[in-house]
Amino acid sequence: MTDSKGILYVVGIGPGAEAHATPAALKAIAEAQLVVGYTTYIKLVRHLLDGKDIVKTGMTEEIGRARAAIERARAGATVALISSGDAGVYGMAGLVFQVLQEIGWKRGDSPELRLIPGMTALNACASLVGAPLVHDFCSISLSDLLTPWSVIARRIEAAASADFVIGLYNPASGRRTRQIVDAQAIIRRYREASTPVALVKSAYRDMEQVVLTDLENCLDYEIGMLTTVLVGSSHTFIYEGYMVTPRGYTNKYSFDGTVLPGQRPGFSLVVPPTSEAD
Repeated sequence: MTDSKGILYVVGIGPGAEAHATPAALKAIAEAQLVVGYTTYIKLVRHLLDGKDIVKTGMTEEIGRARAAIERARAGATVALISSGDAGVYGMAGLVFQVLQEIGWKRGDSPELRLIPGMTALNACASLVGAPLVHDFCSISLSDLLTPWSVIARRIEAAASADFVIGLYNPASGRRTRQIVDAQAIIRRYREASTPVALVKSAYRDMEQVVLTDLENCLDYEIGMLTTVLVGSSHTFIYEGYMVTPRGYTNKYSFDGTVLPGQRPGFSLVVPPTSEAD
């Protein structure tokens, strides 16, 4: 190790298109001497990597990437470890902290950490289909490589019963096709067949595909690892080809901005009492 303190940027590059990467992410990559990432993500930023050292590895080699980035940064280099979307959302940031904990790293030690946020897959996909995330939502990964399916199924059940809009990451792969079928069956117990569903593949990348369908028919379409599935709540609707989840303003206000009878601006929504006739 050298006496100089290295810098480890943990960077979310967004969905892949440079137009949707933040200036901070682009700056971090520009300053890095070494860029470390999954092979697919390295390809997305390859035009930014001239003259830089590169470490790229395949799927399931995340620990190796984290260790390589940390070791070079500890030795004094400026390193960018990249993830698509946001590195703190199903990305490399958590693993970085686990490796740092294992080696006994403390604040003030080398490397200095700089976490750079990015647009998540959920945000990118939502922007292509309308406004499905305007009210409460959650995200659940269907990959059971690191989380038991029993845990995932319990989370789907809880989200469906609570009427969240649900974003499903990693819904299927060549060898893993049962999970999305089971997830659809669980959600169907709580949602109408007509509930809007968006299937978005490779948002803002080459081969982008967008399908708007419903809960009953969503399994009729191709769903793979590059697909994000957005399942609407009981209030989500389709308007002019867009998927929309209302925030609830019309529960309190009319469209001219006046407050509805029985409601007060700046106060919690007042639910009218149920009449005896009801």
